[in-house]
Amino acid sequence: MLPDRVSVLVAGGGASGFMTAIVAAEAGVADVHLLEATNEPLSKVRISGGGRCNVTHACWDPRSLVGHYPRGSKALRGPFARFASGDAVAWFADHGLQLVEEDDGRLFPISNSSASVVAALRQAARRAGVTLHTAAALQQVDRSPEGFNGRLRSGAAVQCRRLVLATGGHPSGRQLAAALGHGLVPPVPSLFSLALAGQPLLELAGVVMDPVDLELRLDPERVAQPRHRQSGALLITHRGLSGPALLRLTAFAARDLRATGYSADLRVNWAGSRSASQIEALLEQLRQQQARRQLGSWRPWPELSRRLWSHLLATAAIDPQLRWAELRRVQQQALVRGLTASTYRVAGRGPFGEEFVTAGGVDLGTINLATMESRLCPGLQVVGELLDIDGVTGGFNFQHCWTSGWLAGQALAAERAT
Repeated sequence: MLPDRVSVLVAGGGASGFMTAIVAAEAGVADVHLLEATNEPLSKVRISGGGRCNVTHACWDPRSLVGHYPRGSKALRGPFARFASGDAVAWFADHGLQLVEEDDGRLFPISNSSASVVAALRQAARRAGVTLHTAAALQQVDRSPEGFNGRLRSGAAVQCRRLVLATGGHPSGRQLAAALGHGLVPPVPSLFSLALAGQPLLELAGVVMDPVDLELRLDPERVAQPRHRQSGALLITHRGLSGPALLRLTAFAARDLRATGYSADLRVNWAGSRSASQIEALLEQLRQQQARRQLGSWRPWPELSRRLWSHLLATAAIDPQLRWAELRRVQQQALVRGLTASTYRVAGRGPFGEEFVTAGGVDLGTINLATMESRLCPGLQVVGELLDIDGVTGGFNFQHCWTSGWLAGQALAAERAT
């Protein structure tokens, strides 16, 4: 049972909540209580990465690390100078969890299972003396002379001296922050796939091209930044487009896409960094060197998907049995346009609920990011995804949770020592 009075109450049993509670308790803060609204703490950790949990990313320089956050990049320079990816790897190693780096820089537990991350955090919390309460949701809170008065969904009342909100993107956390005087940046979806009007690439579902160059074009009369660009791997799905490059694109363009009702044109250079003039020269070379080969059986470069090449030939109304020597100038120009400047109309986001994170939350200007303490409500700390900070895929959102939780826990310990 949760006592009527506690010293530190952490609302939210996710990554940032566990990190805050563990760091504070290990540093000597007594009577730390952690509330989880569901019966299963760390559920997002458990399901992330397809059950593998991408704990963080091998981006060791804090100056580079901040570039992976569409919202909060400048504000995170200070926090990451104190606790960044390397510190997270060392922290987990100290708590019995070894991480391994994959070719793309993502770091996973050596067991390749998120259950190992969950077990490490829960064991660390137990050893530190953190009291975990499941099925215990903080529903209301207000200030009191001694700190805070709270009420749980069950109706139980609790008083605490220090309160930490670590409720992630759930609306309940935003409501609690607002009740304590905090303004909120309106939340919008971030990191989502895009649906294409008319499903022009449906037959290519499952094709991956890497790298491609993407350019999102929005109405300049409705947004301040009508162009957004990204490069990397692109996945064609049964609804439209996804993959790392597309997810980065939608993350950085999240607010502009929302402002235009997800109406935009997407230009794709399937040739990656190759320019139209380079592709023109390449096709001219093929006309000379592969003159007798059929277009359908000889792609411009080996990494170009056979299915995509066939699709581009069909789109340009070119017979795949045509020989390279027979390719006319106008047909060659059509292929250059298809390879370097295919344009598709965006019809909206991918399926509801598919987005990975939410952009928005507690305004960063109201938080002292050195301690995660509210500038408006002394004794209150806000950590994790409840803040107006979000990163792209690759372990960056978890890294922000580890960093903000570590800073909050350290601040709680420092406050106790004074």
